[in-house]
Amino acid sequence: MSRVAYVNGRYVPHTEAAVHIEDRGYQFADGIYEVTAVQGGRVIDEEAHFDRLERSLTELRIPVPMGRPALRHITREMLRRNGVVDGLIYMQITRGVARRDHPFPKEGTPPSVVMTAKRVKPHDPKMLQTGVAAITIPDIRWGRCDIKSVSLLPNVLGKQQAREAGAYEAWMIDQNGMVTEGTSTNAWIVTRSGEVVTRALTNAILGGITRKSLMALAAEAQIKIVERSFSAAEARDAAEAFLTSTTGYVLPIVRLDGQPIGDGTPGPMVKRLRELYLQFMASDQHAA
Repeated sequence: MSRVAYVNGRYVPHTEAAVHIEDRGYQFADGIYEVTAVQGGRVIDEEAHFDRLERSLTELRIPVPMGRPALRHITREMLRRNGVVDGLIYMQITRGVARRDHPFPKEGTPPSVVMTAKRVKPHDPKMLQTGVAAITIPDIRWGRCDIKSVSLLPNVLGKQQAREAGAYEAWMIDQNGMVTEGTSTNAWIVTRSGEVVTRALTNAILGGITRKSLMALAAEAQIKIVERSFSAAEARDAAEAFLTSTTGYVLPIVRLDGQPIGDGTPGPMVKRLRELYLQFMASDQHAA
């Protein structure tokens, strides 16, 4: 089956999908995006992703191009046309096409809307059994990381640095020596006293949808989550560490900067939290 993309009202072959050279997303990274998981044909946490999408658009003063019923219809049509049962939906909205000039276009250019869908393979069982490694790098991003902007160059450079170091992820460190988040994930630790910790939501990090759902699931399971900053040193001394993301779900980190976390194997808390999240994905709870 050939892949199909949605571009500004049209379903087109993926290989022919294109936007204008003066689309402001291409020229200025003037746009936002969302990535949503699809499991067993269910779109996971769709409403939460729509909430964040609309918030990001509002923060950048980009008009919401269509209502949620229309976006849901396009999403389902993309899943159908691409035969996706387990996979990912990528949606991108930019300020649109206009003559290249830094200020917003005066003519009220309509936003550009692009969507793709793809199948994904299950996570490598070995990666889940043995965990992954991470490194730390300086956080060189702009001051509004709470907006899910398509401007991801610092994240790209950080992820490449992690790959070249043989790691899965890079945790970024702010000017105060505290971990903000990963290049495409939220960061968590479990202290030796059993405290599950992740950084509080501010403009320094993105409000992850998986992060949000996991916190709700933990509360239901009477697992207390503490939202506070933690340093790389505290992370290296932690009993466990893990990341959350739409694509990685809940993934144990067993080495940080080459140093084992705990005993260097996935710990009981991350295993429990991952199981809670997988059960959530397999259910109809918060899914559409």
